[in-house]
Amino acid sequence: MNKIIVIGVEPSYLINFRGELLKSMTTHGSNVTTISNIPTNIQMASLEAFDVASDFVTFSRGKLSVTSDLKVFIELIKKYKAIKPCIVLAYTIKPVIWGGIAARFFPNIQFYGLVTGLGFAFQGDSFKRKLLTKLVVSLYKISLKNSKAIIFQNKDNRDIFIEKGIVPISKTHIVNGSGVNIKKYSVVGFPKGNIRFLCIARLLGEKGLREYAQAAQIVRDKFPNVEFDLVGQADPSPDSIPLREVNSWSDYINYKGPTSDVRPYIKNSHVHVLPSYHEGLPRSTLEAMSMGRPILTTNAVGCKDTVENGVNGFKVQVGSVDELVVKMIWFIENGGQIKNMGLESRRMVEDKFDVHKVNKEMLKIMDIR
Repeated sequence: MNKIIVIGVEPSYLINFRGELLKSMTTHGSNVTTISNIPTNIQMASLEAFDVASDFVTFSRGKLSVTSDLKVFIELIKKYKAIKPCIVLAYTIKPVIWGGIAARFFPNIQFYGLVTGLGFAFQGDSFKRKLLTKLVVSLYKISLKNSKAIIFQNKDNRDIFIEKGIVPISKTHIVNGSGVNIKKYSVVGFPKGNIRFLCIARLLGEKGLREYAQAAQIVRDKFPNVEFDLVGQADPSPDSIPLREVNSWSDYINYKGPTSDVRPYIKNSHVHVLPSYHEGLPRSTLEAMSMGRPILTTNAVGCKDTVENGVNGFKVQVGSVDELVVKMIWFIENGGQIKNMGLESRRMVEDKFDVHKVNKEMLKIMDIR
């Protein structure tokens, strides 16, 4: 029986984004342990429902901390020694880096890094940001040197890792995001009344939320009955948008706060908007597509893979409020086309992003039979 460890920072993300993968692993007879920050009792019950064991370490989010990161590294070595896994799958920056470096002390561990996006460290041109990028690249190189394979969610991220000499192309694989459960996120009808736009994203500047707010303000001036919703949780990243700023948008943005279930919000919307600067492959967009919603997003890495321009939505340039406004107004003035564009979104999900297809590819890469 394979002993597998899956490492992620937040237990809620393990449940929502990796739950189907965990179930696939256990269905194939593997003994699975998840490692994350401490779960709540409800989260623990959800993980147990996947027939997996849960363990935890304390990851600090949003910043590099020598003390806390060193502690995570030491704790992971202890976990590996106690659990004796043959396979470790880690995703997001800190689990991949510290999980991969720890795995180098155990020759029998096959380590797989899942890169779900490049994140804050690879964006921007300031001197401070360039130093951070250099540090993260160096850590990735150490972490992934002995990895069995590195899995990416889009070609652009893969190419950057190769270009920077982090990994050889021979070790890389690309899958279509985390996948989406097309039964859970089934097609639903549209709400009656005026057009309602929805953005689901953590409260980060690089999600394009300020552009979304500016565009909403402009559109509302011309179409005062159109609604703009925002769903998402605060984030400790240096790029975070303070709640007081989000609340200052209240004249034109309905901030709904965080949620553990996005389906009611998608059901109450007509168009899903994500003006992000970069993504791996945005899960919120895939969920909206699966429920039959057209997409307005950017021509950014990861985002562009979710839209066939003019078919299931539109792509605009990163940071362009003007282009967002133009396309929002197009949806308002061409409401009769929203349903068909939404069905095209669903077709794309069924064809490329079905979680069972993605997980089948993941298990094949990790040789889990």
